[in-house]
Amino acid sequence: MTLVLVLVFVFGYLFISTEHLHRIDKMIPSILMMVVTWSLLFIFPEYVFQWLDPSTAELALGKLGFVPDFMGTLPEKLGHIQSALAHHLSKTAEIIVFLIGAMTLVELMDHFSAFEAVQGWFNAKNKWRLLLMLCLFCFFLSAVIDNLTATLVMIAIYRKITEDTNERLWYAGFIVIAANAGGAWSPIGDVTTTMLWIGHKVSVSPLILKTFIPSLLSLAVPLLIAKFLGVFQGENPSSSKPINASGKKELWLGIGLFLMVPILKTLLHIPPYMGMMLALCIFALYAEIKTNRRFKLTEFDTDLSTQSPTMKSLQKVELPTILFFLGILLTVSALESIGFVFNLGQSVQNAGLSTELFMGILGITSSIIDNVPLVAGTMGMFSYPMDHDAWHFLAYTAGTGGSILIIGSAAGVAAMGLEKIDFIWYMKKISLLALLGYFGGAILYILHFQLTH
Repeated sequence: MTLVLVLVFVFGYLFISTEHLHRIDKMIPSILMMVVTWSLLFIFPEYVFQWLDPSTAELALGKLGFVPDFMGTLPEKLGHIQSALAHHLSKTAEIIVFLIGAMTLVELMDHFSAFEAVQGWFNAKNKWRLLLMLCLFCFFLSAVIDNLTATLVMIAIYRKITEDTNERLWYAGFIVIAANAGGAWSPIGDVTTTMLWIGHKVSVSPLILKTFIPSLLSLAVPLLIAKFLGVFQGENPSSSKPINASGKKELWLGIGLFLMVPILKTLLHIPPYMGMMLALCIFALYAEIKTNRRFKLTEFDTDLSTQSPTMKSLQKVELPTILFFLGILLTVSALESIGFVFNLGQSVQNAGLSTELFMGILGITSSIIDNVPLVAGTMGMFSYPMDHDAWHFLAYTAGTGGSILIIGSAAGVAAMGLEKIDFIWYMKKISLLALLGYFGGAILYILHFQLTH
């Protein structure tokens, strides 16, 4: 049974990773993997010879059941599987609800042109200085919203600054590096860090303190090299843009609400998804009051102009992305439930492979394979306590490693689609810079770990 489930996952994920070739949305194989893996467990429970107890994170071995010498009836075994599925579904739902809230809040901010308010800030005449300003802003913006949204915002900004096609490709490449680096040190900056945060692997303050400097270094190294590249020599034409005053108000309101979420978690122990829902409700209430019109709040209308800002924003949420995360996370949970993920982690430790080296290799792997299933699987491999250095290093490697190849992150794929970036061009021009930054931050983290332990 274990082999069958692993093969389902491998073939399914090969199909996901080649989305850009066959052009079938990755949501479809993701959901299909979820259904097939859990269905096999329900259909053939008698072929499961080990089970991971989620409460103790320990394997329970038995001939035909899920605990030693368990010879229960088929309904009892099916009930055990149902309970396990409900457990993992509840944990996955926390992440999904959080993402829905965050995506809707970002769309509401965009409804009021909040991100257009910053266009006038980037008026540097020197090309490298402009690149520095764009990347640093993206670095901090992606920590507050998410790296994908930050990438989309920054592309829209620099498009208004330069029309040179070659320059835009270079700007896009560095924006991807900045967005992924910024998302790695924040609990709300990337799906993987959010997973680690909600999964009680990291807390806010230790995550920021231990990963901020390495993440910043992973961006600083490529930026320092860029200073000597010909494409960033010389000056830009005048690009001063007036700031949208109304959008500026919504920008700071949205950022403040995003920052409220980890604060509520730290001070009042409110779950992150509840905090995000509260943030969404506050902004939605503000949006509804400001528009001061009557709308159909419970019905979808073909004429979007007659709908409230909240309804418009909800319709723009990327449901395929949400369903992709649902499928991946529950598929990995099936492998975790039968003990495969746990056994894999034990094999790594028994082989004498250091945790730092394993996490480092995992980060490079994330440039090819989506970091969501990698992190989800790794969370089930090890039983380190909360805020162990391994979890913080995982947040760094999984986040920044995705910049090494254009297909390694959602930010990269978005930039690839918007700017028509060729895979080979990115690999020739940007990959080495991202790799040097990745190793720079990783080495710094390991050195700090060695000096403090």
